[in-house]
Amino acid sequence: MWVFWLIAAGIFFIIEMATIGFLVFWLGIGAILAMLTSFITDSILIQSLVFVITSTLLLVFTRPLVDKFIKVPKEIKTNAYSIIGKKGIVISKINNIEGTGQIKIGGEVWSAKSFENEDIPENTEIEIVEIDGVKAVVKEIKNNSTVSV
Repeated sequence: MWVFWLIAAGIFFIIEMATIGFLVFWLGIGAILAMLTSFITDSILIQSLVFVITSTLLLVFTRPLVDKFIKVPKEIKTNAYSIIGKKGIVISKINNIEGTGQIKIGGEVWSAKSFENEDIPENTEIEIVEIDGVKAVVKEIKNNSTVSV
């Protein structure tokens, strides 16, 4: 029966390498402990209990510790969503009714529309609020409404 537990441990460790959750690892450790138990007793019930109990205990008591040391960001902003919250300059008047307007952020030119449905003139400093399709939705920064280029 020890061969079964060894194969199970190997499968659990391979699955753990393919995932990032650090969850299946404890099942692999439980399978190794069940394999060691199989050298002492032939009872499949006792081996299974060792597997279940040790895996559960390891998972319950070590998971919070692992979570404390391995910080995974909840949300990583990528691509277009990475510009949300950044500031830029209007380079072509923004008019939602006509569907016109462009902004410049960090050397990139984006099509834009107003968040508050108001016209925003050229050379106005803006902040990106969200992304709607291929357009940046912006709002005017009131304290420095015009900037010289």
